Amino acid sequence: MENHSQDRRITIFDTTLRDGEQSPGCSMNLKEKMEVAQALQNLGVDVIEAGFPIASPGDFESVQAIAETVHGPVIAGLARCREQDISSAADALRGDTCTNAPVSGNQFDPSRT
Repeated sequence: MENHSQDRRITIFDTTLRDGEQSPGCSMNLKEKMEVAQALQNLGVDVIEAGFPIASPGDFESVQAIAETVHGPVIAGLARCREQDISSAADALRGDTCTNAPVSGNQFDPSRT
């Protein structure tokens, strides 16, 4: 049996700055988000999902600040499959976006957006 372990690469995609804020009592200000982003950079994380830019002006600002300041990891922003979401993420990042395609009836229901 051949050993292909040298050919494999694991990519670490961290969602702490976006998904972590959805936990009750776990919101962060810009300074705290920058500290977490720097710590993730220092840990060698490959991709940091910095937030959901369309969600609020504060989220847009923090995604933009992280994208401008943190170098090394790819900085991504979440965007639903909606033109305004993708435009907001593109404006904040000037780079990569992470688009969420709904797969359940609840997520796809236009009355819920």
